[in-house]
Amino acid sequence: ADAKGIGISLNCPSDLEADLHESFMEQALVNLLDNAIKFSPECSKVTVDVSGTESEVSISVRDQGPGIPESHLDRIFERFYRVEKSRNRRHGGTGLGLAIVKSVTNLHNGSVTVKSAIGSGSTFIIRLPKTQSRSKANEKEATHPPG
Repeated sequence: ADAKGIGISLNCPSDLEADLHESFMEQALVNLLDNAIKFSPECSKVTVDVSGTESEVSISVRDQGPGIPESHLDRIFERFYRVEKSRNRRHGGTGLGLAIVKSVTNLHNGSVTVKSAIGSGSTFIIRLPKTQSRSKANEKEATHPPG
């Protein structure tokens, strides 16, 4: 972000709490921030907004990048999927980052969505229940990184 002059803004209530697998959530957020920085123009801004209700936490990462064509939105969370292979190779993408984000949100019984339009940037939104009721299968998954 510093090299591109991109500002990162974080809006998060200091008293917000949730039951999360910290290292997995960190990886998911790093992937979203990395993409936002990679695809945003120099001297732009990336915004992270975190909010909560009684039962849910919402985390959104918004960039000012080129946006994602609508025809690709339903596939971007697939493993190894790239919107534009040549552009992602130039930025060093493997096509796994968003698949990991989806796996992490699924592990937490949550969801991830994207809103994007060409020329208007993208906003990725993770929604998670505040309290986790992990099944035995999820507990086993929690000991191994997703993806």
